[in-house]
Amino acid sequence: MKKRSIILLGCLIVIFTFITFFISYKIFSQYIIDSKPVSSEVDNNEKEVNNETNENIMENDKSNEIPKQVKMIEYSGRVEHVFFHPLIAYPSLAFDGDNQSLGFDDWFVTVDEFKKIIKSLYDKGFILVNMNEIYEEVELNGKSTMKRKILMIPEGKKPIIISFDDINYYKYMIENGTVSKLILDENNNVVSYSVDKDGKEIISNSNEAIPILDKFIKDNPDFSLNGAKGIIALTGYEGVLGYRTEKNSPNRQREIDDAKVVIQKLKDTGWIFASHSYGHPNIAEIDYNYLKKDTDNWDKEVKTLIGETQIYIYPFGSAVYPGNNKFSYLQSKGFKIFCAVGIESYEDISKVTNAVMTDRRHIDGISLRNQRDKFLDLYDSKDIINLDIRPIR
Repeated sequence: MKKRSIILLGCLIVIFTFITFFISYKIFSQYIIDSKPVSSEVDNNEKEVNNETNENIMENDKSNEIPKQVKMIEYSGRVEHVFFHPLIAYPSLAFDGDNQSLGFDDWFVTVDEFKKIIKSLYDKGFILVNMNEIYEEVELNGKSTMKRKILMIPEGKKPIIISFDDINYYKYMIENGTVSKLILDENNNVVSYSVDKDGKEIISNSNEAIPILDKFIKDNPDFSLNGAKGIIALTGYEGVLGYRTEKNSPNRQREIDDAKVVIQKLKDTGWIFASHSYGHPNIAEIDYNYLKKDTDNWDKEVKTLIGETQIYIYPFGSAVYPGNNKFSYLQSKGFKIFCAVGIESYEDISKVTNAVMTDRRHIDGISLRNQRDKFLDLYDSKDIINLDIRPIR
């Protein structure tokens, strides 16, 4: 009996040991399987899928790219300021030998010349800045005064302002090779509108400075600080932007409504506006009453469309200065930044009169032909000017 019990106990021990070993073996085998790398065929397939997926993500989701770190520095030097008139989109009309040809050769540049100039400015490290972001009005000893703001720009860049005078498209301009107006295209972008000699409508994003600069900045965003574009300086005696918004103009209200849509789009996309007077008189030569009437007309017919502006751009670059009653009147209308014309960009901030006086550099046929050495910091005119189409002089 005792012997049988011992045998039974031994059998139980053997069975228990076998069960324990079997369970341990299964657990260990599963661990080995789970830990073992998959076959090279499966591994390669997964690599191909993963690589393809990653490439698609990189291609379709640019937000995964690491942004380039730009060091910003404080800039307190001179801010360059250059200006243009509307571009010559159709040189055959501008330089057709009539009595306007030499004037267009003097004061305008072609589309091709403008594109080369913008590219040169970019290559030389310039970056567009908003003039309204350079100055501010502060209280000093209980008195309002204008001063430079702290201007932070990317290291290695140089600030520049670009302004465009007479973006009104006067009748004589259209007849001599500029576009007719600015409109919005089907994609809600600002483009130019023209009608050729055969009556065909031409809608283009490469025939005028505004859409050209818009596209250049889209392609080269580091050419613009915080989305800055340029200044559009408007008169009012033949409307604005090609729309006949002046008093007594046929279909005036419709023209006003259409102009406002384009103006708002320009403002929304970084463009700012300035007064260029109403009738384009020589401010230094006209009397006080003439200036007052001219400025009041601008308020009624242009300011009501574009809104407030503190920038006044003198017609012909002919300036008046603090101490002159005409200057005081312009200040009373809210203008604080005054732009004349000079061979160099210039700035004088008057703490006494609460005003900023500046000079802009003219880029036109005169400077391209005769002032090459004065503009080499911006471009080399021999690489810009197209003498094949300009009049022989």
